[in-house]
Amino acid sequence: MSEIRVGIIGGTGLGQALTGNADGQWHDVDTPFGAPSGPILTTTWEGVPVAFLSRHGPGHLLNPSNVPYRANIYAMKTLGVTHILASGATGSLREEIRPRDLVICDQVIDRTFRRAATFFDAGIVVHVEFAEPFCPALRDLLSRASREVPCAVHAKGTYVCMEGPQFSTRAEAAMHRALGGDLIGMTCMPEAKLAREARICYALVALPTDYDCWRPHDPGKTRQALLAEILENLRAVTDNGIALFRAAVKEICRTNLGPCSCREALDMAIWSDRSQVPPEVTERLALLLSR
Repeated sequence: MSEIRVGIIGGTGLGQALTGNADGQWHDVDTPFGAPSGPILTTTWEGVPVAFLSRHGPGHLLNPSNVPYRANIYAMKTLGVTHILASGATGSLREEIRPRDLVICDQVIDRTFRRAATFFDAGIVVHVEFAEPFCPALRDLLSRASREVPCAVHAKGTYVCMEGPQFSTRAEAAMHRALGGDLIGMTCMPEAKLAREARICYALVALPTDYDCWRPHDPGKTRQALLAEILENLRAVTDNGIALFRAAVKEICRTNLGPCSCREALDMAIWSDRSQVPPEVTERLALLLSR
């Protein structure tokens, strides 16, 4: 228990809600990959050391393509984070996943193309396993904690991560559904990949706010009314997400997460001859390469 520090990365709505009135110590962390989205707040939540980060930064000024994902995960690693609980507002691609439900994602389809997706982009070759993109131990923890949340919580779901910042066309929404996607969002990747490279356990809870554009809107509602409905859904699902994260952090106090393969992700992933890796690369990535 004493070795666990939980990082909480909040997306649209949840990030501001968690950090807005919290007490603790704020950290401006410098990383080899630039500055993170904003200062990181370390404090204690339900008796557990936690580090809060708002993914889109103060004032929500960073669009999904411009979020400094590498700096964010590296900064969490610098602060000793061992497990990350992340949230992200999404559209639902399935009738049964209703706005205001929560989804503990188990798979992802990455359709991003503008983002640096690895820490190891020069001077060293690293291939981490990613068949299970979200930590099974954390997903089980969230499933157990979901009994304390007053909303429907889906135990699995495939998150399609698109580049954005524009929303999907109807043809794209139909394709995403045909691919097996359950949710559509813009921020899961490369965040989950980088957490795996950093040997941090990572789980994502999706916060559906609407049905994307595949499902026809009520023709009797104006665009302003539809936007107001989505914003109200965001507020409600944010409250649900905070309740689940709070219950999960409490559950960490009562359980032993045990060993996890996420923490061993680099053991067989480094394909380069370590003796040939340039010293400046080893120095730059020392936090990630050292046990």
